[in-house]
Amino acid sequence: MLRYQRAGKRFAMSFSMKNTTPPGPAGSFRPNFPRTGRRLALAGIVTCLLAACSGAGFPGFEQTPAVPTVGNSGGVKIALILPLSAGGQTAIAANSLKNAGELAIAEANSPNVQLLVKDDKGTSDGAAAAAQEAINEGAELIVGPLIAANVQAAAAVARPAGRPMIAFSSDASVASRGVYLLSFMPGTDVQRIVSYAAAQGKHSFAAIVPDTAYGQVTSGAFQEAVTRAGGRVVALEHYGPDHNQTIDTVKRLAPSLQEADALFIPDGADTLPAILEALVTGGVDLKRLKLIGTGVWNDPKLFRLPQLQGAWFPAPEPSGFAAFAQRYRARYNAEPSRIASLSYDALSLAAALVRTQGSQRFSETVLTNPSGFAGADGLFRFHPDGTSDRGLAVLEIRNGSAVMVSPAPKSFAGS
Repeated sequence: MLRYQRAGKRFAMSFSMKNTTPPGPAGSFRPNFPRTGRRLALAGIVTCLLAACSGAGFPGFEQTPAVPTVGNSGGVKIALILPLSAGGQTAIAANSLKNAGELAIAEANSPNVQLLVKDDKGTSDGAAAAAQEAINEGAELIVGPLIAANVQAAAAVARPAGRPMIAFSSDASVASRGVYLLSFMPGTDVQRIVSYAAAQGKHSFAAIVPDTAYGQVTSGAFQEAVTRAGGRVVALEHYGPDHNQTIDTVKRLAPSLQEADALFIPDGADTLPAILEALVTGGVDLKRLKLIGTGVWNDPKLFRLPQLQGAWFPAPEPSGFAAFAQRYRARYNAEPSRIASLSYDALSLAAALVRTQGSQRFSETVLTNPSGFAGADGLFRFHPDGTSDRGLAVLEIRNGSAVMVSPAPKSFAGS
C-alpha cells in the first residue's frame, strides 16, 4: 500500500488485486494497480466510439476540487495532438476533445502538469510536425492524434525519441509498442456481445455485415468470438452500398437463418434501417431471432426502430459519460462530442500518474498494468502491443431506449 500526505489528508492507492473500492467522486480517476484487417477511415473511427459509459474513480484517492483554468507552467509537459483546423465534423470533434483534455487537467488540480495543445491540421505531415514540436518543447507523453494515418506519422517521430503515445484511433493496425490506443476496439465489442449471447443460450449465429473496413474487422472478430464461445456460424454474408445487391445478399442469407438463433449486424443508423427492412421484405422472421450488434448501435435514432426492440449491443455503462458531460456543459456551455471522454480519460490518467508514479509515470510497466484503469468510460487497459481492452456492459433496446441487462465488469481479474 502506497500512501501520500497532502493538505492534511492521507491518500492511499492499493496495489492489490482484491481492491474493491467503489467509484469515487466526479472528476476522480482510478488505476487498478496490482503489479508492475484494413484501416478504418475517420468516419469508421468515430462511429466505433458511439457508446455510453461507466463511473470514474481512483481507489482511495480523492481529487481536489476543479480549478477554473489550466495551468501553463507545470514541470511535466504532456502534448495533445488533434486535427483542430481540419474543418467540418473532424474539427468539431477535435475541439471537443481539446476542451475535455483541458477539463481533465483542471480537475486534477496538478500544478506540476502543463498541457501543450498542437494542431496536426488533419494531415500526416501535420501530425509528424506537431509531434516533433511537442518533443522539442519537452513533452514526456503524447496524447492523440485521432486519425489512424496521423497516429502512424506521429509515432514515427515519437518512437525514436522514446516518447509514449496514447492515441484515439480504433484501427488496431496502428498500435505498436509504446503507441497505445485508447478507443473502443471493434474486437472488444464483438467478443462481449457474442459471449453474452452464448451465455443466454444462443449457440447458432448468423451475420450480415457491411463490405467496409469496419465490416471486415468485425466479421473476423465475430467468427473468432463464436468459436471461443463454443457456438457455430451457420451463415455470414457481406453487403455493399448498392440497394439491389443488398436485397440479393438478404435472399442468399434468408434460408440459412432458419438454423440460427442470433443474427449479428454491425452497422449504424445510416444503413441499418434499410438492412432490417430488406430482411423483413425477404421473409425473415426477426421476432424469432435475437438481433445483436456493436457499439455503433448506441444511437437514439435506432432505439425507435420496431425491428430492434429486444436487441442487444455492448457499451460502457451510461453513468460515467453522463457525469462527465454535465461537468463539461457547466464549464463550456456546450455539449461534448461522444468521443470527448477519450481525451478526458487519457489526460486524467496522465495527471494521476504524474502525481503517484514518480519518474516511472509513463513507463511501459505502468501503462500496461494488467489490471488497467477506470475512467469516465469505464474500465480499460493497454497491452504491450498497443491494443486495449474495455470493460463493457450489454444494453437491450426496449421501448425506445437502451436498458442495461448485464453490467460492465469491475475488474479484469481472470481475463
